[in-house]
Amino acid sequence: MTQATESIWLRRYPTAAPPRLRLLCLPHAGGSAGFFHGWGRAFGEDVEVLAVRYPGRQERIAEDPWTRLEDLADAITAELTPCLDTPLALFGHSMGATVGYEIALRLAQRHGIAPALLAVSCRKAPHLLTPRTAAFGSDDELLAEVGRMGGTDAALLADEDLRELVLPAIRADFRAVAGYAPRPGVPLPCPVAGYVGDGDPDVAPDEVAAWAGIAPAGFDLTVLPGGHFYLVEQREALVADLRARLSATARR
Repeated sequence: MTQATESIWLRRYPTAAPPRLRLLCLPHAGGSAGFFHGWGRAFGEDVEVLAVRYPGRQERIAEDPWTRLEDLADAITAELTPCLDTPLALFGHSMGATVGYEIALRLAQRHGIAPALLAVSCRKAPHLLTPRTAAFGSDDELLAEVGRMGGTDAALLADEDLRELVLPAIRADFRAVAGYAPRPGVPLPCPVAGYVGDGDPDVAPDEVAAWAGIAPAGFDLTVLPGGHFYLVEQREALVADLRARLSATARR
């Protein structure tokens, strides 16, 4: 991926030399590429991190946010084409895990490429998903739902000026999540690593463990202390575990 192929969809943290592997990071509902800023140099000098920029926030604040996860997966998969000269791993948190799953399927079906790894964080397996209705309630109800889940987004929404800017993207993302119905899981062509906080109010470890049923290439589950946004407080532990998995891909 050269300077000439920079994409509005991807925030790139380039390596000095051609990378051995790329890691695509997919934010949660209401999240942005900035959530992964601290990951940019966390995986060694041979791993290039790409953080996805969803429409309707940060650099893309003037754009309308999208409301279908399948459309996001289509667009991101297309934008990844210049990156496919190098092995690619995917990490998605919450909503981002579903988008990552859909991208992994598209890479295999459309490009004949299996990701090096799909890491899914705080997300039920596709056949265990349950409909969510928070996207269709009042602003107060949506704010209450974000507050219940915690994380940095809840703090941002306490500021009335920032709330006006970020609430449309959050609502659109929640609508996208609500519109992604439970479905039979399609077996993945790559190993899968699952992560979850032991105190997540919505996702239990056994629901993340169910990804094993569509991971014939291998599945591992890691449970860390914390809630739905365990990866903020447990950043070092998560990054260390993920770094070891990415390093292992070089030895396969």
